[in-house]
Amino acid sequence: MSVATYCICCCRQIGTSGSATKAHLPWYDISKYSSICIDLRGFVFVTYEVLSLKKLLQMDTQAINHEKHKSYVYVRTTSLNPSEYQGITYQARKEIHKAVRKILETEAKFFRRPFNEQFGTFDGEDHECALWLLLKRSQSEDKEVRLQAVQDLANNRHWHDYQYGTVAQTCDQRTAIGLARSKDINLRFFLPPPPMPKIKNDHPIEDELRLLLVSLPQTGLDPCVQYFTSLALRESSQTLAAQRGGLWCFGGNGLPYCETLSKIPSETVELFCLQALVQHSKVSSHCDKIEAKGGLQLLQRIYQQRKDSAKIQRNIIRIIGNMALDERLHSSIVRAGWVSVLAEVMKSPHVIQSSHASRALANLDRDTVTEKYPDGVYVLHPQYRSSQPIRADILFVHGLLGAAFKTWRQQDIDRRSDRKASEGEEDYSQCWPKTWLASDCPALRIISVEYDTHLSDWKAKCPVEAHRKSIAYRSNELLEKLRAAGIGDRPLVWVSHSMGGLLVKKMLVDASKNPEMDKIVNNTRGIIFYSVPHHGSQLAEYSINARYLLFPSVEVKELSKDSPALKELNDDFLSFAKDKKFSVLSFAETLPTHIGGMIKLHVVPLESAELGIGDLIPVDVNHLNICKPKKKDAFLYQRTLKFIQDVLAQEL
Repeated sequence: MSVATYCICCCRQIGTSGSATKAHLPWYDISKYSSICIDLRGFVFVTYEVLSLKKLLQMDTQAINHEKHKSYVYVRTTSLNPSEYQGITYQARKEIHKAVRKILETEAKFFRRPFNEQFGTFDGEDHECALWLLLKRSQSEDKEVRLQAVQDLANNRHWHDYQYGTVAQTCDQRTAIGLARSKDINLRFFLPPPPMPKIKNDHPIEDELRLLLVSLPQTGLDPCVQYFTSLALRESSQTLAAQRGGLWCFGGNGLPYCETLSKIPSETVELFCLQALVQHSKVSSHCDKIEAKGGLQLLQRIYQQRKDSAKIQRNIIRIIGNMALDERLHSSIVRAGWVSVLAEVMKSPHVIQSSHASRALANLDRDTVTEKYPDGVYVLHPQYRSSQPIRADILFVHGLLGAAFKTWRQQDIDRRSDRKASEGEEDYSQCWPKTWLASDCPALRIISVEYDTHLSDWKAKCPVEAHRKSIAYRSNELLEKLRAAGIGDRPLVWVSHSMGGLLVKKMLVDASKNPEMDKIVNNTRGIIFYSVPHHGSQLAEYSINARYLLFPSVEVKELSKDSPALKELNDDFLSFAKDKKFSVLSFAETLPTHIGGMIKLHVVPLESAELGIGDLIPVDVNHLNICKPKKKDAFLYQRTLKFIQDVLAQEL
């Protein structure tokens, strides 16, 4: 029934109802209301417009009006310019809806009937409809509209609690991931992880992990994956045996423990099992099995219970990051509550934790990230969604026994001898490429790679570990990972320390021989070498004990002074590096490095750090500190920054 018809019926009721003695309403009163119904066709059109707008908005008006009684929140409306929607048509509809509302309110008051609140939001102001319009736009098929809506949601700082909750409950998977990758995001945008079912007392977490490992394929595996799995299962079996009573020993190739029944190190057992799961998560088919067996929920339970163990949490997020490489598992990861966890870890002040979370979210975000980041490849900048276009890539490669983060930290502060430095410790950089370089060159994508020198945090020896530590093996392995991460698609600068420089040379030589890797060589603009032993190291001349402190045996053999393998690598590199006219900058240590408490030596002497092309700059530091600037205005960092800005001047 149209509004006009409804009004006529109401007037008829006025004229026919009531006692016989009461006079009819005067015609001038009736004419006041009959004027509402002048044009039946016009009100039919109004009714149509009201219903069409209702269908357009598709919002739960009852929930909105219920919450309006609790709070009245104004938000910025700059992103809700009516011209972005229907222009003058939108404005006309809005005015019509306001008029209709006034009519209906007047009718309700006159007949003393409750006003239908469903009509109260048809002419909702921008601050009332903003949230729902943004949510609708965040699901648009137009990518630009979608991304802008997520950005507007994240940037608005005036949402109320119930509005955050509304977004958390109604946004789709893509929007939740986009919000998690937005800088300074409010965590109220995310639902907490779903409650986990309780485990019976006779099934502790380590048993659940053990059962998960047993359910994964055990044959046809990479030898190291198989070895780590069997080691974890053996050690967890010792825990089960210990529960049956008596003194027990937790050892094998792991950490030695001899504990009483009341002090079973369950955390250590969990670390063994999680390390094995890390290896399994590198295999795509195994990720499917982990998800099917409820592994995501089990890992969530362990993560929540082990908030006091950064190592356990880091291993778990590493597993999630590996599983996120498979887009088929994204929905399962989101449903298990990992987006809210990763968004929270992104805010961690610890660069290792936040970078692991950043990698996992980047692998989940298929809206703005085309690359995939395999295990050991970390984006230091940008870690959030950004409108800043990326012009070039900087790739950091550490040496053996180094790491993607700790190798590139600021030089350690000596509190005893440097009071001023100690007072400024709050400004200490855990990773100067992430803090200093990112602020000086925001248009760069900064990546740091990591490769395990022991292939596990607990230093277990894998039977094929020696083979894996050769420069040739690592070169092939890293090239495949870097290709997946999009290295070579933009101009590139390499930064390397110690044996990492040999690895960079080997990768470039291998890439030059592979047509599929040509882009990496052709887009290389420059290379920085920090104390790289191009011609070998004196370390190989010292005792086995001294060697073990820095380099495992395979690497030591490859580092032998005047090694034929090193000479061949250097010749191959120089033969095409000169043709490509790479810009090269080398730094060399001049101070000895303490090896243990008894030996001091120049790990890489000046003559070995001389490549044969580019500049060589001696610096009064030891081998460990050659890549760790003392402060941002120190010569080491400023010279490095100038080199990067010079070779990328056109791009920056």
